[in-house]
Amino acid sequence: MSKEKQSKLDIMRHSCSHLMAVAVLEMFPKAKLAIGPAIEDGYYYDFELDRPLINQDLKKLEKIMTKIRSKGDKFKHEEWTINKALKYFKDRKDKYKVELINDLVKDNSKLKKVSIYKTGDFIDLCVGPHIKSTKDIGPFKLLNVAGAYWRGDEKNKMLQRIYGTCFETEKDLKKYLEKLEEAKKRDHRILGKQLDLFMFDDEIGSGLVLWLPKGAQLFNTIKDFAFNTYLKNGYKPVVTPHIASTELFKHSGHLDFYKENLYSPFTVEKQKYMVKPMNCPFHVKMYNSQIHSYRDLPIRWTEMGTVYRYERSGVLHGLTRVRGFTQDDAHIICTKDQLNDEIVKALKLTKYILNIFGFRDFEINISTRDLENKDKFIGEDKDWKKTEEALKQAVKKAGLKKFVYDIGGAVFYGPKIDIKIADALGRMWQLSTIQVDFNLPSRFKMKYINKEGKEQTPFMIHRALLGSLERFIGVLIEHYAGAFPIWLSPVQVKVLAISQKHNKYASKVADELFENDLRVEVDNSDETLGKKIRNAQREKVPYMLIVGDKEVKSSKVAPRTRSGKDLGAMPIKRFIERIKKEIESKK
Repeated sequence: MSKEKQSKLDIMRHSCSHLMAVAVLEMFPKAKLAIGPAIEDGYYYDFELDRPLINQDLKKLEKIMTKIRSKGDKFKHEEWTINKALKYFKDRKDKYKVELINDLVKDNSKLKKVSIYKTGDFIDLCVGPHIKSTKDIGPFKLLNVAGAYWRGDEKNKMLQRIYGTCFETEKDLKKYLEKLEEAKKRDHRILGKQLDLFMFDDEIGSGLVLWLPKGAQLFNTIKDFAFNTYLKNGYKPVVTPHIASTELFKHSGHLDFYKENLYSPFTVEKQKYMVKPMNCPFHVKMYNSQIHSYRDLPIRWTEMGTVYRYERSGVLHGLTRVRGFTQDDAHIICTKDQLNDEIVKALKLTKYILNIFGFRDFEINISTRDLENKDKFIGEDKDWKKTEEALKQAVKKAGLKKFVYDIGGAVFYGPKIDIKIADALGRMWQLSTIQVDFNLPSRFKMKYINKEGKEQTPFMIHRALLGSLERFIGVLIEHYAGAFPIWLSPVQVKVLAISQKHNKYASKVADELFENDLRVEVDNSDETLGKKIRNAQREKVPYMLIVGDKEVKSSKVAPRTRSGKDLGAMPIKRFIERIKKEIESKK
């Protein structure tokens, strides 16, 4: 979708959020309005209402919105003085609008007027822009209601957020709604429960994942493959503790810059400790424990390190937003001359890994400094220029053609590359990051001895290809709708005995598969064969081996795929050879 069309849609969707606000006020005259922006694929508006909304309310609101749209009321822009705006919204008892106006004045003491939009009798505090009239709003649909703390702060009141979407044509709307239905079927939270992969428990704590046996198998298969691939590409393994003294995170700057995402310290023998939010400072301390020559560089250290960050309960979402997660973390410490090659290698490795997991469509975001606000970024100009150019060239050399520049999007301590992948539904997920860091080398006085025998500060690259394994697995579940390729499947083969008298042979077959390092289960229950097949398909097991009188007599198995394809009877060894080739190919 072009930027021009997207911008036009955003304006229409924002206008539709105003249309929805008018409908809400008609249905709930005492409603208090908060904010209603356009978002990706739609819009929302937050309200304080006198009762919880139900699905039936959304249908009623849609009817009211359709009626109001047909009136063709114009969207009119006005500028009001601060006093006029405050009086109006105070009279209407819209405390959230009053708070927003007061904050605008606080941020800009010279502010004299605020932007207002009128639609019929409806007046809202809004910077716009909007379309000409309500008749220009395309087909819309109200999707769902969720709770949302005012301004995202759980200390504030919980409001009701109504989500909706809007498109230019009925065809586009229908296509989007079909995509939403498919996304519901792929929801990793539902599939995670259905496939016995993971769970959460309130007594253990929100956002802390419990991996069940099948989920733990999936987790470890992914982790081991990624980790071993990194080792084959010149990385060395390191392991660091889950807690550390708060002095470490004070030294690294995390206590200052990430305080809102850190768990509170606890005291042991009069010293304060905290669970780690990052692995980086540990790796830096290990580097500084020895004197390094230029001949030692580049150093590539990798760790599957579990970290803990405080996420507000309102943003927790299955595996994709948790409070404890494992990163495929790595740090590359190199010279200036090695920087370009190391970034290219990291990108090519990222591309290879993601391809193996079935992702082909990438979107690259190169975040650079804003030269007009250089004071917001630390580091020397020459180093920023060097690294920004290295990132740009690396993306091209790695064959990643689809990229955009985010001017000013760099974090204060260095430029970065973010890699988004498209899943089976075309949804974009940000997973991989390659980040240059000028902060930690400076703070910890990292050095190496150059060819002239002088101390020099190395370059440091943070690199996470899968990112959070929890998030990655959540995306992977939805990408495959739980039907993983055989190399990833927690259970690769299920042996189904036609009747109880075939159980012994079924167990013998399973033992042979197990001895060949295949993940296998036996269904020797009293269920009918049809029910056993349906259960295995529901569990999304790639292969079923059906065994009955014929198979016992001929010492064969009758393989069947989860899609229902019958492969015909074959000797066990031939099936094992077939399946091993498929696993090895990682198709």
